[in-house]
Parts: sequence; C-alpha cells; structure tokens
Amino acid sequence: MFHFKLGRKLAPTLMLMVTFLVVGFAGAALFTDLTLVGLLHQAQAEHADQDDLNNAEAEVAFEEAFELGDELFETSFNALDGVGANVGQGQRFSRVPRADLDAPGEWAQHFPARATGPNAESCNSCHNIPFDDGAGNTASNVFRDPEHSGMMSSFIHRNTPHVMAMGAIQRLAEEMTDHLQNIRAELEDEVCRTRRSVSRPLIVQGINFGYLRARPEGHGHSRPGPQGECRVEFSTDDVQGIDADLVVRPFQWKGTVASVRAFNVDAAHNELGMQPVELVGSGQDGDFDGVTDEFGIGDITALTIYLAAQARPTTLLELADLDLVTLDSSEIQAINNGSNLFAQAQCASCHVPTLTLESPVFSEPSSHPDYRDAVLPSGDDPLSWGLDPENPISFDLTRDQPDNQILRPDGSIYLLGALASNGAGGAIINAYGDMKRHDMGPALAETIDETGHGAATFMTETLWGVGSTAPYLHDGRATTLTEAILAHGGEANNSRDAFLALSTQQQQDVIAFLNNLVLYKEP
Repeated sequence: MFHFKLGRKLAPTLMLMVTFLVVGFAGAALFTDLTLVGLLHQAQAEHADQDDLNNAEAEVAFEEAFELGDELFETSFNALDGVGANVGQGQRFSRVPRADLDAPGEWAQHFPARATGPNAESCNSCHNIPFDDGAGNTASNVFRDPEHSGMMSSFIHRNTPHVMAMGAIQRLAEEMTDHLQNIRAELEDEVCRTRRSVSRPLIVQGINFGYLRARPEGHGHSRPGPQGECRVEFSTDDVQGIDADLVVRPFQWKGTVASVRAFNVDAAHNELGMQPVELVGSGQDGDFDGVTDEFGIGDITALTIYLAAQARPTTLLELADLDLVTLDSSEIQAINNGSNLFAQAQCASCHVPTLTLESPVFSEPSSHPDYRDAVLPSGDDPLSWGLDPENPISFDLTRDQPDNQILRPDGSIYLLGALASNGAGGAIINAYGDMKRHDMGPALAETIDETGHGAATFMTETLWGVGSTAPYLHDGRATTLTEAILAHGGEANNSRDAFLALSTQQQQDVIAFLNNLVLYKEP
C-alpha cells in the first residue's frame, strides 16, 4: 500500500529532544533548546519517502509527488522542521547576510557556506505574486554576500522570479545542450578524419552561441581515430552566452543552475535554512540549529516534480478566447500591434517568442547526465538514495499538468496549463527567451562578478508571465515595464533605441503586448 512517512508523526523524542549549546556573538549563549518545544509542538512538514515513490506505479508516483510537493511549497515550517538557522545572537532568520557573525556555529561558519538568509519560513512567502508559485515584490528581494565580505556596498540584490513551467524550461535546456554537444562531437570527428583545424557555428533553433574551434593534437579530449590515436584540442574563446562545456543552465539570473532539482536544493539551503540530506549528508547539522535531515531525498524529488509540472504562463488573448477575461476590440488590436512592433524593434532577437521540444517528457532524475548529479553534493552515490535515472518519475508536458484544466461549456477539457503539441510528437514553448547570457551594459553591472561571467552579464529573462510579475530586472529596480526597457544596455542597446524611436502610441502598444503575457491559475 502506497504511503508517505509524515514528519509530524515522527516522534520528537527520537529526533529533536536534544539540548545543545552554541557560542553566541558576545559569548556563550543558548541558541535554542528544542526539548520542551518538541513536547508541546509538532513539526509541520509531511515528508516523502523516495523508496515509496520509486515503488509506486508511474501515474501514482507522479500524482503523489506533485501533491506532496504542493504541500511542502505552502508549508510554514517551524524550528522542529529545522527552518532557519543559527544566524547568531539567538536569531533564526536574517534578511541580510551576516559574515560578521563568525563565532562557532554562527552564520559565517555554516556548511556549505551560505551567501544569504535564511530569510523565509515557506516557499510561498516569496513566490506569491499574483498567487502561489508566482514572483515576489521588492520586500522579497534577497541580499547575497557570496564573498563573505560583510560590506553592504558589495551585496548583490536578487528579485524573486515566478516558478511556473520550470519543467518546460529544463527540458528545453536539455535538448539544446544535446544539439550543442552533438556539434562538438561532429567537429571532433571531422578533425580526426581530416587531421586539419576546423570550426563550426553553434546554432540551435536559430540561436547563435558563437563558434567552436578544434585542432589536432594539444591537450584536449582524447579518442581513437581512423589513423590511430587522435587527440583534439577545442578552443571556446568564441563561444558566446554559455559555458565552455556547452551545457545550457537556464535557472538563476546569471544562468548558473541547470536543473529544477538543483534550484530547489539551493533555495532550501539559502532561503529556508532547510538543509537537504543530499547537500550536507545524513545526520549532519550544517547550520547548527539542532535539527538534521531537514529535507529528505523524497522531499526534494516531490518539490522538483511539483515545480516542473507547474502550469505554463498564458496570454490575455488566450484567456479571452476561453471567456475567462474580457477584452474589447481596441485592446486586442493594441496587443496584436504591439507584438509586431516588439519584433520590429529586434526585441525578439533575444526574447525569442517560440522554441520547440522534440520530446515533451520530463523525468526526475533526468535522463540527461548533465542535468543530474553523478555524485551528490554530500559525496553520496545517488543510487544509494534511490535516485535512479532508469526508474524516474516522468510526465508529459503536453497533457499531464494537474492545474488549469478548463472545463468548456460543451463538456470538453482545455489543457490551459499544458504545452501545446507541435503535431509531431513534440511541444511548443512560447517563453520569449533564448537560454543565453548577454552583456546588459554598465548601468546594470553589479559591484562584484559573483559567477565569473561578467558583472553586467545576465541570462535572458523569459517574458512569459511578465504582465503579472512586477517589479522587473534582476534586483527589482524597475517598477514598470518601460523602466525595464530603458535600463537595457550593452547587447540590448539597439533594441532599446528602437523602442525609443517609436511613436507614443506604438510604445503603448508594445507595453499592451507585454502586459498580455500573464500568469493564470484556475481557482
């Protein structure tokens, strides 16, 4: 019989009746004694067991993982769950990093090192505009100190993006990575065959990632060739907007995280202070709050399936066709005009309206080795925890999303939450992005280059849902869409100038088109 192990039913006397002492900022101080807390209160998390998910029938595993992920996303965790951390001075949460608190057990001593927080008791504390799973306002901004400088002038600000349709974005990244790496393999074969230096453009779905060059000999990748041993050296100097390994990493503002699972692990550790077992190891209390095993392997799997299966963003035009909103003829005309002007202003060169998937099946663990851990961050073997790519939880992005299944008057179901099929077994993604990093100019440059990609370099933000998710840009500085457009520089200079050259009416139409790209959830 399928069941979950419920966190609130785990005996607190076994898990949490531990009195522990940490050294505070000004000397010895008791951080938290959970003995009495564990007797009088209950933990809030309902935990998933990975083995139970693995042993369930495929459809049941997906549905149960989604439902439990939904519950976890909305849960306001408490100290018995391990939410928060020993920030220092007896505190559990902090809106700003505290590199100054580096006594034993305090913020600066946590492992793995934190860049921020913990700053929230639940996922939907920040992802809540215009509803759960949406974006966040400026009050939800995250302040990061990745260098542990303790200097507010070097802090990095991050606004909270929406988390709708994350599975579609990961699948798109997986397929684009496949195509880019296939180009590399073909280039390698050509070098080994001809024994000459060659280069090839890295173009996938019309998006140009620069050139990859290769030559014989050197110290690069080695493989047998038709004339014996063939050694190929690659030059990635002309590769643009992507790392040298040609892996598309679509998440985070700098494009540094490849998978939904890795996104969840990072957010759990930094924002919630709920340390996943796969990050720190079983029985490890890396943030000195007296609780271990705060998020189990099954919990992160459930959250991953939940976010991956979130409904896609939609448009006001589509909602009007379903009689879910009302638009008059002038509004429809403005949106359509704005769409054309958006393309004419070359905005669509980076915010590419439509990309396609060859296969709409999302799997966790991913079938692509670059989108799953060969070794968990804790050092454990994923297989030892039941994370087996040969036995994944899978679902189809064109038909299986539980949310936004709209009942029509004729009794049919319209899958508003699912991706549209392309008629060839694949799917259409109207995300308005290119999965690539770009230099956005000095006005948006940050005080430090946290990731090494450039202080002014950011991932193209997908625009689907943008009409519902003010404020804008990586730090939420733009309260309106026009401010966001005007802040574009660097590689986006021409598009910004083209927008400025439009008439006022045309500019209004562009804004109407962008406001048409909305998030929606059926109550």
